[in-house]
Amino acid sequence: MNAPAAFLAGVTGVSILFGFGTTLAAAKKKDPHFFDQGLTGRIEKPTTEPISSEAATAVRRRVPVSISSVEPGASLAVRALGWGTLYAVTGCSVLFYGIWKLMAVNDLKEFRLKVGTWLPAVPRNNPPQGRTEFSGLNDLLQYIIDVDKEKKEASNRNDTKLDTVDGYKHSD
Repeated sequence: MNAPAAFLAGVTGVSILFGFGTTLAAAKKKDPHFFDQGLTGRIEKPTTEPISSEAATAVRRRVPVSISSVEPGASLAVRALGWGTLYAVTGCSVLFYGIWKLMAVNDLKEFRLKVGTWLPAVPRNNPPQGRTEFSGLNDLLQYIIDVDKEKKEASNRNDTKLDTVDGYKHSD
């Protein structure tokens, strides 16, 4: 693996870990009681202070939810990840197998050659057509502006040459 690819892979891994960690920290900070229950898999009724009779009546009017029927967050996430992985792998496998059969190929070499005939050819080992290194963003932008001006001037010179034939300027 070359250095730029390793660097990008490292930055991506650190970003994922940082994002996941901050999300977990925010969830734990928001409701530590339910966060701990989701990790352990035990659902316990939270302890509450005595509430007023109005609040108790409002709570009783709602449809009761059985605490035992609620699935812990961690096991729900693992189950969802498993089903999602199964669907993704199965769907991609069916798609790729269908493409393989529609193309009527026998091996990867034949597949590569057949796809290569459909796709445009990629030019190889062509030297760059201009500058390739810049000292900064301003240098790059100035180079783009200069190249654009040169192309416009060359286009105007070609238009002028086409308009004049035998020393006479022709109008449209």
